[in-house]
Amino acid sequence: MAESNTILEKLDGLVARFEEVSTLITDPAVIADQKRYVKLTKEYKELGDLMNARKQYMQTLSGIDEAKEILTNETDPEMKEMAREELSACESRLPQLEEEIKLMLVPADPQDSRNAILEIRGGTGGDEAALFAGDLFRMYSKYCDIKGWRLEVSSANEGAAGGFKEIICSVTGDNVYGTLKYESGVHRVQRVPATETQGRVHTSAASVAVLPEAEEFDVVINEGEIKWDTFRSGGAGGQNVNKVESGVRLRYNWKNPLTGVVEEILIECTETRDQPKNKERALSRLRTFIYDKEHQKYIDDIASKRKTMVSTGDRSAKIRTYNYPQGRITDHRINYTIYNLAAFMDGDIQDCIDHLIVAENAERLKESAL
Repeated sequence: MAESNTILEKLDGLVARFEEVSTLITDPAVIADQKRYVKLTKEYKELGDLMNARKQYMQTLSGIDEAKEILTNETDPEMKEMAREELSACESRLPQLEEEIKLMLVPADPQDSRNAILEIRGGTGGDEAALFAGDLFRMYSKYCDIKGWRLEVSSANEGAAGGFKEIICSVTGDNVYGTLKYESGVHRVQRVPATETQGRVHTSAASVAVLPEAEEFDVVINEGEIKWDTFRSGGAGGQNVNKVESGVRLRYNWKNPLTGVVEEILIECTETRDQPKNKERALSRLRTFIYDKEHQKYIDDIASKRKTMVSTGDRSAKIRTYNYPQGRITDHRINYTIYNLAAFMDGDIQDCIDHLIVAENAERLKESAL
């Protein structure tokens, strides 16, 4: 029972903090400090889940003790039989609870609960790479539908033969970044392109970047220093599009804290016909861009500590191959291979993500030596 005791000790150590946070979130001074309040309410929820788990764990342990006592001292066969059943149920529940609690005790990535910005870019392979980027976009759109998340395109640059050279979207919903972060990296496709006359299989690639969306108080932006331009949105869209200057372009000089160099950030947004909305979205993308650059240092620090990071911060790493002739998908990080390419491209990617989460959790557990 030594292991049980260390888990209980860890849980008991959190009781005082849970009580402290419960008091703090009702304090008017804390409520007035929006940033601190949001942080504390999140901690309160996480600790509350741990307190519930602690209660179940203690009940299971005492259930085992009571059942053993009845088996030792009771003579009534019916009582003994009930005690045996109770003991068996509690003993099989205990290791399950321990695993759940261990995972809850490992600090989660604080970014996981955020919304995300999803960027897909056609890589090597010209028209075929752009077509593949389009296929990936469709795959993620369908996946978001299945999850009940909202996906909004903020800018898109179409390929000559279809698909996208680049498409950027925002995804909002529950635990979006924590789920989609595993998709960051280079996705490679092997298939006969529509443009190929000889029937040869070509390899091309597209890169996917998933960034946690910044909240307003994460990043300090001096809005007075933003230079705005407006322009007419091009492209299909009927009579309104080319007459009204609804597209916005934002320029902002930002000092990179890692290099000390001042960089000009340029962001365009042509997503809606409403200029104020486009401004708001461009600002949100600026916040996320700066936050991501600053957050990258944090990711690099983690990645340097871990030898085999599943959700690597390295966006140039080749993570997955989609082989059309064989109908095969292979995720290179965890040696996961399945042969249901058609369903996968229709958004059925949860099983792969689940395997990645399990592998990541196993690493985190090893790291925290629980």
